[in-house]
Amino acid sequence: MAFLTHGLSIGIERMNTHFFLTLKAVGKLTHEDYTVITPMIDSALATVKEPKVNILIDATDLKGWELRAAWDDFKLRLKHGSEFDKIAIYGNKNWQKINTKLGSWFISGDVQYFDHLHDALSWLDV
Repeated sequence: MAFLTHGLSIGIERMNTHFFLTLKAVGKLTHEDYTVITPMIDSALATVKEPKVNILIDATDLKGWELRAAWDDFKLRLKHGSEFDKIAIYGNKNWQKINTKLGSWFISGDVQYFDHLHDALSWLDV
C-alpha cells in the first residue's frame, strides 16, 4: 500500500541572532491541510507585532494545491501579508518561481525565490 503524504509543518528557527518562521510544504495541499495549519499560523503571528517576521518556505516537496486549497493559500497571504519583512521561498520547480512572483503582489515585504537553501538562508540573515 502506498502512502501519500501531504501537509504543512510550521516551526521557528534561529540563525545567529535572528529568529524566523519556517514552513515546509509536502505533496498536494488540501483544504483540510489549511484548516489545521491556518490557526497555528494565526497563533504564531498573533503575538509578534514589531519587528516584522522573516519566513523560510521550503517548497522542494510541494506538488501543488487542490483548487480550494489554492484559495485558502490566497486568503492566508491576504490576511498576513503585511506582517512579513522577508519571505524566502526555496524550491526546485519553475512553476514555484512563477508563483512566487505572482504571490509577491499580495505581500508587503520582500519575496524572493531560491534554488539553493544556503542562498535563501543567507538572504534572510541580514
